[in-house]
Amino acid sequence: MATARRPTRPILIGVGVILLALLAFCALHKKPEKKAGPQAVPVTVARAGSGDFPVTVQALGAAQAWQSDTILAQVTGVLIRVNFQEGSDVKAGQVLAEVDPATYKAAVVQAEGQLQRDEAVLAEAKTDLARYELLLKQDSISRQQAEDQAEVVKQDEGTVRIDQGVLDNARVNLGRCRIVSPISGRAGVRLVDPGNLVSASGSVSSTPSTAAATSAAVPGASASGSGGGSSSGIVVINQVHPIAVTFTVPEGDFQRLIDVSHRFKQALAVQAFSQETGALLDSGKLSIADNRVDPSTGTVELKAAFPNAAEKLWPGQFVNVRLTLQTLSRATVIPTTAVNRGPQGQFVFIVGADHKASMRAVRIGGVQGDLSMVSSGVQPGDTVVIDGQMTLKNGSLVRVAQTQQTAAGS
Repeated sequence: MATARRPTRPILIGVGVILLALLAFCALHKKPEKKAGPQAVPVTVARAGSGDFPVTVQALGAAQAWQSDTILAQVTGVLIRVNFQEGSDVKAGQVLAEVDPATYKAAVVQAEGQLQRDEAVLAEAKTDLARYELLLKQDSISRQQAEDQAEVVKQDEGTVRIDQGVLDNARVNLGRCRIVSPISGRAGVRLVDPGNLVSASGSVSSTPSTAAATSAAVPGASASGSGGGSSSGIVVINQVHPIAVTFTVPEGDFQRLIDVSHRFKQALAVQAFSQETGALLDSGKLSIADNRVDPSTGTVELKAAFPNAAEKLWPGQFVNVRLTLQTLSRATVIPTTAVNRGPQGQFVFIVGADHKASMRAVRIGGVQGDLSMVSSGVQPGDTVVIDGQMTLKNGSLVRVAQTQQTAAGS
């Protein structure tokens, strides 16, 4: 007898319907995923500092000798001796060179002889005048004879004065055979060798010194060195202790300079920096301002004196000059990289305790190197963004990745 089969197909279909219903229910009642919060922007910050802030003017300057003299022969003759070493320091009054004095000694002797002879003639004329005056009193000669002799005495006195002038001139020329330095300073390259015929005009009859082959030694050629003369000479002496640095400032800065220096009655600090390395070369004082504004450039030339004890400044050298107009005490300073410029002017991003950045308008009173002085908008201790602000907007969440110190303090 055959076994009856159980109805399994309807059961399987029912189970499948139940599973589909469960999947649909789960899909419809799935909890929504939570949205991710805003991402924090990594930034570098610094705290606004407080300290002394110098208000300065930057300029390009050139060092030059405080005094520069081209030593020329003042008499004509053969140069017989050079008494200095090239590149050495010389003192005022030091004998630098000598011209052959023989001709000038002879001129002195000749002038002395002429003077002695005419002094004797004058003495004889005075004796005759005294005798004539006595005879005139005795009514032994005419008054005309006495008056004529008086005129002879005056003529002889004039001759003696001329002779004295000739003698004095001859002695001066003899003294000029010894060429001395008028200032203390550093001797340059020798421009002429002994044996050459030099003249008071500065010309040299032979070739220049072999040690100065690049320097002209013919009439009309210029001598080397800052402040070289219009004709060749023997050597150029430059005073480098102190040394001068000249530079120009715009007319607007010059007006401020007049005010803070009380019309140059108060010396202002000046610093000279190397153009190659930026290292400080020397510190000095502003000493001279030109008496005019250059109409072609709208600038005024200034001159500062530097002691140059370490001899880091040299005539002809170009340097960067920093002139300090005044120093502001307890000024609020921030890194210059924190300052941004927008349509409404300059602003910075301040990071608050809630780690959000807020835009704040500022007024910058001056820039010194990598620091800016803030007149308003920032207080000492405020945290300002110095890097990463390009992706920030007002209210952005930030994450401090690095904190830098402000040089003026915290």
